[in-house]
Amino acid sequence: MTRILVTGASGQLGRGVLAHLLAEAKIPADQIVAASRDPAKLGEWAAKGIETRAADFNDPAGLEAAFAGIDRLLLISTDELAVPGKRLEQHKAAAAAAAKAGVKHILYTSMPNPDKSLVSFAPDHLGTEEAIKASGLSYTILRNSWYLDNYVGSMARNLASGQWFTAIGAGRQPNISRDDCAAAAAAALANPPAGNVILTLTGSELLGADDVAAIVSKAAGKPLAVVPVNDEQLAAGAASAGLPPFVVDLIVSADANTRAGNFEILTDAFERLTGRKPQSAAAFFEAHKAALG
Repeated sequence: MTRILVTGASGQLGRGVLAHLLAEAKIPADQIVAASRDPAKLGEWAAKGIETRAADFNDPAGLEAAFAGIDRLLLISTDELAVPGKRLEQHKAAAAAAAKAGVKHILYTSMPNPDKSLVSFAPDHLGTEEAIKASGLSYTILRNSWYLDNYVGSMARNLASGQWFTAIGAGRQPNISRDDCAAAAAAALANPPAGNVILTLTGSELLGADDVAAIVSKAAGKPLAVVPVNDEQLAAGAASAGLPPFVVDLIVSADANTRAGNFEILTDAFERLTGRKPQSAAAFFEAHKAALG
């Protein structure tokens, strides 16, 4: 009996993966383990017959115990971004613990082109990929494109003023929904691709700022004008909104990466894993128009 473990199971992506494992992949609940730093947050999964375990990424010995008896492990990147290098340290500990625990196959949620990315947290993903490769474990690396979900909160604020200040210039992104990335991860856990594989998960279209603004405007029924700014202006605006420095750096670096064309890639990896097309941006924002205000 193959045992599958999902880390970060109390987070949005982790919950989505578990739901797709049960509903679409048809994996029996007794073959799934949900892991979180705080297992008390996993009651909904325990009620479905899924085993829950504590997995604290700051406790290497505890991670090895959490991964014991697991065949396939999904390592969802942690949210430890405030302290430079901390997340990579956690991920390296998890990869080492997986190897010691005898995990047979590890899957990891990375980002597109981390080797040439300008995004502030790209070194965390690149370093984790390297650690997984060095672990000797069989692996599938899923490089998730920028989530459509990441726009929702900021677009609601932008729509209130009718303006979207952005530094992405003429850059384009192959945005994909978080739920589609969860579905792809569940499919890969249920039936891992042969060998060691790196797959970039994208939507089916490349979208620039004007494209996104038009789609959001139509869904919300409100006008939205794109206002191009430079990196310094974007940083000043984000800082004046009270965002912490590491978040300001993240926002500015992500826009710079898009502007440089480093996100401009389309693949059919999602369709090959799931057998269906990814949700379009238009369909996504129509489904989430209530959150746009």
